[in-house]
Amino acid sequence: MLIKRRDFLKSSSLATASLMLPKFLKAFEAPGVLPFKGKTLVVLQLSGGNDGLNTLVPTRNDIYYKQRPRLAIKQADALALNSECGLHPSLTGLKSLWDEGQLAILNSVGYPNPDRSHFRSMDIWHSASPADRYWQTGWLGRYLDAQCAGNAPTKGSCSSVALELDDTLSLALKGEQVKGLAMQDAQKLHRATRSPFFTAYSEAHGPVHDDEAPIDYLYKTLAETLSSAEYLFQQSRKKTLAATYPNTSLGKSLKTIASLILADTDTAIYYVSLGSFDTHVNQGGQQKRLFVEMNDALAAFAKDMKANGKWNEVLVTTFSEFGRRVSQNASGGTDHGTANLMFFMGGGLKQQGLLNPLPDLGDLDEGDLKFKVDFRRVYATLLEGWLGADAKTILGEAFEPLGVV
Repeated sequence: MLIKRRDFLKSSSLATASLMLPKFLKAFEAPGVLPFKGKTLVVLQLSGGNDGLNTLVPTRNDIYYKQRPRLAIKQADALALNSECGLHPSLTGLKSLWDEGQLAILNSVGYPNPDRSHFRSMDIWHSASPADRYWQTGWLGRYLDAQCAGNAPTKGSCSSVALELDDTLSLALKGEQVKGLAMQDAQKLHRATRSPFFTAYSEAHGPVHDDEAPIDYLYKTLAETLSSAEYLFQQSRKKTLAATYPNTSLGKSLKTIASLILADTDTAIYYVSLGSFDTHVNQGGQQKRLFVEMNDALAAFAKDMKANGKWNEVLVTTFSEFGRRVSQNASGGTDHGTANLMFFMGGGLKQQGLLNPLPDLGDLDEGDLKFKVDFRRVYATLLEGWLGADAKTILGEAFEPLGVV
């Protein structure tokens, strides 16, 4: 049975995701095809629910030490930011950014009626939906939809592209008409498009017609990425990176992101994850290991951006789907909580330091921190203040931006 290509694209999410690959890469066949917006957003997702209280440590708070007799970070060990708080001792690179006025911290970020399920809470953060509603598109995906002015990817490439350093695309980058691209690095993509099967199939098929079987159309479209994958691969190798990146998953991802930024490939959004921060048991060692990986990778990335004059044009932000409970549990860890902190890093911050007060540990909601800042205010800030988009259209309602960028 033959299916019209346009009908197949409308009905198949797999087809839509796959077709973003060539459309993304075709834009790189020649420099300057994508209009450069001048600013780049890097989103670092701390998957699993990072413990914010042991990230930004309230070193003068007696409640913190009483509720965490074995888990609390000692005041002498924390990297002091002021007389009231300090960073986890593994976050030395972030402390350096703080000292240089290139780090901002927003406390007590969350949403009304919080959900303690990893999957549901992450969906809420990805889609920017109210807690009682289920949306099938992501906030950055809808940004891509808006940038494409309502045109589906089959009618033209989007003016701003989102790239996730992973094998699977997150909901955050899935729009109704446009989706970002998920890949590990340009070299792997280049090798994949040079496989014997890929090239042989491309050479064996002629022009594709509107009524041709969808599987033929998919493979033909994928075959069209050969020349553009070559361009992306070559561009990523043009600049010599100034920093030595750690041989970790995040280190490799940020090295790839740095190479693409320095190659002026004009990608507006990069998305990368680190985890798992689901530290119900033996939290101290697990969080330390992940923070060392995060710290070393971000320090190398910031060094590269500064050395190449890009740091003022790059904004790095972190988030986690929720925080942890104030009290430690019996297994040397913490259980799922609610509100959490967010980091902002870059040379173009309008505000740095602590953007709001530390969480009030004396005013809890059944043992959990109360949220004070809706995370969609952060999204509105990033969309309007950094990416130059209409946040209300993308988020579905108006949220007051913050003044950080």
